[in-house]
Amino acid sequence: MISIFGALRGLRQLLWPKSSASVPDEPKKLRPTAYLDGLRGFAALLVFIQHHEEWAHCFSIPIFEGGFGYRGNYYFATFPWVRMLFTGGHAAVATFYIISGYVLTWKPLSLIHAGEHLKLFDSLASAFFRRWFRLYIPLIVTTFFWITSWHVFNYWNAACEPKATYREELWNWYNEMKNFSFLFKDGGMVWVTFNTHLWSIPLEMRGSMVVFISCITLARATTKARLLAELVLMFYFLYIVDGYYLALFLSGMMQCELDLLAKKDGWFPGFLRRLEPRKTLLYYLGLFVALYIAGVPSEKAEVEYLREQPGWYYMSYLTPSAMYDHKWIYLFFSCNIIMAAIPRIGWLKRFFESRFCQFLGYVSFAFYLVHGPILASIGDRVYYAVGWTRPPNDRHEQVAHWANLFPLPKKGPMGLEIAFLVPNLLVLLPFTLWVANIVTRMVDEPAVKFAAWLYKRVQGGGSQEPKPVELAPLMRVE
Repeated sequence: MISIFGALRGLRQLLWPKSSASVPDEPKKLRPTAYLDGLRGFAALLVFIQHHEEWAHCFSIPIFEGGFGYRGNYYFATFPWVRMLFTGGHAAVATFYIISGYVLTWKPLSLIHAGEHLKLFDSLASAFFRRWFRLYIPLIVTTFFWITSWHVFNYWNAACEPKATYREELWNWYNEMKNFSFLFKDGGMVWVTFNTHLWSIPLEMRGSMVVFISCITLARATTKARLLAELVLMFYFLYIVDGYYLALFLSGMMQCELDLLAKKDGWFPGFLRRLEPRKTLLYYLGLFVALYIAGVPSEKAEVEYLREQPGWYYMSYLTPSAMYDHKWIYLFFSCNIIMAAIPRIGWLKRFFESRFCQFLGYVSFAFYLVHGPILASIGDRVYYAVGWTRPPNDRHEQVAHWANLFPLPKKGPMGLEIAFLVPNLLVLLPFTLWVANIVTRMVDEPAVKFAAWLYKRVQGGGSQEPKPVELAPLMRVE
């Protein structure tokens, strides 16, 4: 009997979200940068919303991604500022990169400012070693179970055509994953066919490498020289070459350093100090402008497309010639302003520190990994059942019996129809969060612990190796 109750408790821990460890009960227990966790989680929710909106409204993607009034289309979902709630997934990815640049460099920059250069080396060595495992183990595990489920349960998915046999599937999975995990590969697809939403992970790893290298390279530079170097690198990645994601990481690093410097009296120029009484108004104004720019029309990458959009003709000339996809230059500036404004607007910071956003932040990585597979399997059938159809495709004959099983009215503004909100609020969003919570506890957290354990093991169980005699004098040089 005791074993039965123990098994039930274990099952509950597996299938039910945490309450204490993942989301603290009282705001005072939150870390000073907890709002960044909430922002990351809310950004992951915006990615979820955009993918679901465009899946259900696949025939209206040009409207969703176009500007308000483009070709005579005036919809609430495309209205400036409001559109972020419908197609904010692009801005969410840019925000992911800025947050990563910020949090990855918080400790290294703190050590640099404290003059702890030996501790800096140890910190960066550990972070660099663990980063690949932290990013790729959850990705490998989730994609493996995803492609395995097709053959175990024998079902069709809308992501890609399953192979004829499981052996072929495994071989294809292995080939795609090994290429995908190689950061320096040239050519080919930037994603894996069975979960195209993972394209951002290699860029996340590359950006992590750049900020780690920047920290150690500029560790002994003066503060002004380091900030100038960061600016030069950002300009290079935005305007000289098409490395927008690296510029986003470096902007997160710069924001982190500026926040650390803001705690030091007398560092900022006097004219900035004189703006202190008006800072709240300035942050609200910046947020207002940034939210408009973050809604940049994004259906096509060509700058000519942007010039056709109402209100974007003159702004389109700000696009660097080196940048393939115009939207990233606008997301670079807008998302940096948004992230800088959030901790300085009280109610907004408190929103991202709320239990809801903190839980989203806790499961955000797993949520990002699993939302695509769930959409392409369960979501596709649910939308088909309530009345949403997709372009004619022979593969959909396998799920033809799902068509209009539970038809719901499509009344309401585009993107907020009853037939869209009901299945999302009752089925798809709760189920995706539930799966994300399981993956976080069963895959993501163990991956973090494994990376830390492995780093300790390669160090000899955590014991410090004696320094070579010939290097000892060099280690003392300041």
